[in-house]
Parts: sequence; structure tokens; C-alpha cells
Amino acid sequence: MSWATSLPKVEVAQPQTSSGSIKAQIEIIPCKVCGDKSSGVHYGVITCEGCKGFFRRSQSSVVNYQCPRQKNCVVDRVNRNRCQYCRLQKCLALGMSRDAVKFGRMSKKQREKVEDEVRYHRAQLVRPQPPPALQGPPMTETSPDSSVFDQQQPSSSNQHVPYLNNGYNYNGDMNAYTPNGYNNYNSNQGLTFDLSSTDFVDSTTFDPRQLLEPIPDTSSLLSTIVPSSGPPVANSNSTHIDLLARTISEAYMRTCLYTSEQIQEFIRRPQDVSRILYYKSLAHEHLWLDCASRLTAIIQQIIEFAKMVPGFMKLSQDDQIVLLKSGGFELSIIRMSRYYDLASRSVLYGESLLPVEAFSTSDTTEVKLVNNAFAFARSIAEVKLTDTELALYSAYVLLSPDRQGLKGLAEIQRLSNATLKALRQELDRTHKLPFKGDITVCETLLARIPALRELNILHMEALAKLRRTAPHLDFPALHKELFSGEIQ
Repeated sequence: MSWATSLPKVEVAQPQTSSGSIKAQIEIIPCKVCGDKSSGVHYGVITCEGCKGFFRRSQSSVVNYQCPRQKNCVVDRVNRNRCQYCRLQKCLALGMSRDAVKFGRMSKKQREKVEDEVRYHRAQLVRPQPPPALQGPPMTETSPDSSVFDQQQPSSSNQHVPYLNNGYNYNGDMNAYTPNGYNNYNSNQGLTFDLSSTDFVDSTTFDPRQLLEPIPDTSSLLSTIVPSSGPPVANSNSTHIDLLARTISEAYMRTCLYTSEQIQEFIRRPQDVSRILYYKSLAHEHLWLDCASRLTAIIQQIIEFAKMVPGFMKLSQDDQIVLLKSGGFELSIIRMSRYYDLASRSVLYGESLLPVEAFSTSDTTEVKLVNNAFAFARSIAEVKLTDTELALYSAYVLLSPDRQGLKGLAEIQRLSNATLKALRQELDRTHKLPFKGDITVCETLLARIPALRELNILHMEALAKLRRTAPHLDFPALHKELFSGEIQ
């Protein structure tokens, strides 16, 4: 029997009722390390399968984790794989230990503490139910480790707690599909990540700090905003559009590493010239790997975001993959605009402001890619969009019905129309004056989409060229999965 499984799940005795003894599973308590859905007591602490597996691996081999920051990284469900050092330190601080599996039953004091916490979390479930239109189907996903690099651990429980019933889950296996996500590329390899239970991201729970206000399911309201047949309704209820906008905005902000205020704090810091010189002197291949690693982290956030966009998880498995493969890089460039500083013409890369010159290269395709990416980020930053507007713009680009290989065009067009309607309404409130001349902000954003498509193609061309000249480079798993297309 392994260290990880030698301790049985603990059941907490509850007071006697008319129906007899009721036993409450402690899985109702979120993982103490990252806040994900727990699966029992592991190494002496209530954790999820992911953190259990991570701790087991950290103890079964000689590891020397290093923190790339200040040893104070946030360890939650979304960010837990970004810093192994801080994750391990949190595990140890909470009392996780291999010795814990040798202990027997919990003491009375420990049991009472767990019982109190179970009652607390049960109380959180007893809240008014949303109207039927906002309710989604029951969620029955598993809770795998979301690490790109770690071996996936199977979940010991497949039942979600009711307050996470937001309707954005999908219980499909998305392995072995080979849609063509680009107009100019032909992918001969199937995309093997599963949007509902994947090594890269998982959506079994939201950040526990945000559970008090779960995102409602607005999928059923889409038919009110834009009917499934016929032209859009001109007199759609603005309340429904507001709800759609708020839902997408909350999904976006939950998947952003920094708030706008935090980004401005970084930008106000004096520019670190040494970091600029460091990246300028970085070897070409190392610069590519560094950028690929950061892009992969952003793609993880984008997948999380997509899964919370109303209606996305109800599309066919093939269409979900096509939209993510073809739109993932485009959405990452839109996110780049949040980190662009107009004053210094630099982008916040990690925690350093870097100008375009920091990414110098001798390859003409790469030069064009970098320059155009900075130019696009600047053009969007100049519009000064709110986070809600960036969220809606991102969702609209994601739900592009003109991607090659899509099958459910009518439904995707309906979702796209509803999102555009919400974007227009939001922009009408906050940007009443034309942006340039008589061109509105919305028209400006729509006119920039072809530039996004060109960036997408440039990225794939530059990546294909690099693979030919440096086939030994090992990119992150999700990066290889998402950008596996070949130029025709």
C-alpha cells in the first residue's frame, strides 16, 4: 500500500436525526492548499488529488525547487502549478507529512474541528436557488491535477457540491480529435487535452475566495437576446444583455493574473534596464522557450475563460477544439494590451517593462511578428477599454463562426451575435463619442480583427521555421498541443 493511499477517507459523525445517523463526507471542505475540491485527508491534511500527488512526488525524489519571485506566490487552483517551491512550502506549513499516514484515528478535538468546518460549508450550500432560467445541469466532473508537467492523478470522487452548479461543465472526452483550426494550416495530430478534465487546466471549482457569488448560467438567456432562428431581436431586454456582459466580465477577471490596479503599480516602478539588457543578450532559442512558457500560462487562463463563456461548453467537442486552437493565440494578444504602457511603449513581461527592442531577432518573420504584436497591443491600449469591454471583445473573437472546420455554425453565430450585442451596448455607455473622426470604438475594434488573424499566421510561420532549424527544443505540453499545425 502506497504512502498516498494508506490513510482511509475520514467520515465525520453527525448528530442523530429521525432518519438515523448521518455521515458527512469531509470532501465538502475545499483543499487546504489550493481551494480545489478535496478528496479526503492526505498526508494529514484535507487536500485535493492534485495536491496529494504533488506532495507525494516532492517526497519521493530529490527535489530542489526554486521560487522565481519573492517566495510569496499565491497558491490557488489556477496558479498552483506556477511555483512548485511556494506550493510545497504551503503544504509543509499546513502540516502535510509522510509520517501523518502512520497515525490512527483522529483525536476528539480534531474530529470536532472538522465537524465544525463541515457544518460551516454545509451552511454555505443552504442559500436561495436561482430562477430556473439561471440553473444549469448537474455537474459530475472529476478533479484531476492541473499540472502540465506532472502525471495526472485520478479523482476519488466525481460529485460536485451544489453551489458550483453553474452550467459551464462538459463531461466529454475530447481526445483523438483532429479538426483544422486554421485557414492556412493543416493539423495532422489530434488535440489530446480534455476541456473538462485535463492536465493543463481544470474547472472543478472556482477560487474559494469567489464562491460566495458564483457566476450564473446565462446560456438560456441567449435565446432571449438573439433567437436561434431569424434576425436578432431589436428590443431585447437590456437586463439580459447586462447579465451576459457581467458573466463574461467575471469569467475574464477570474482568469487574469493581475488586476488593472496591480498592473499600473508595476508600470509605475522605475524601468529595470538590466532586465532589458538580459533579454537582449538572451540566446535565440532560450528567448523562444521563455516566451513559449509565458504564452502557455496565458493559454491556460484563456481555456479557463472559454469554459465560463455562456454557451461555449454546450458546443460540440470538435467545435470547442477548433475555436481554442484557432483563437487561443489571438486572445493572448488581446490580453497583452492590458499590459501595454503607452507612455514607455513597453509591455509588462513578467514583472518587468520591456520595449520591443528587448525581443530583438535576426529572423524577418519573427521581427514582423514582434513588431505587429506590439503595434496591435498599442492600438487596443489607445482605446482605453475597461476590463468588461476587453472581456466581451475576447469572447467575440473566441466565438468567431468563420473558423475553418466548424460544424455548429448556426449556434456559434447566435452566440457571436449575442456577445457582439453586449459589447456594443457596453461601449455605447462608456465610449459615447467617436474614437477617430466618425468611427466608433466598436467599429475600431472590429476593424482590428484582420490584424489579429495576420498575427496568428505569422506566429505559426515563425514557429514552424523554428521547429525546422531547432527540432530539439522541448516546448510545454499544452503549447505543443495547441500550436501543432503545419503550413500547407
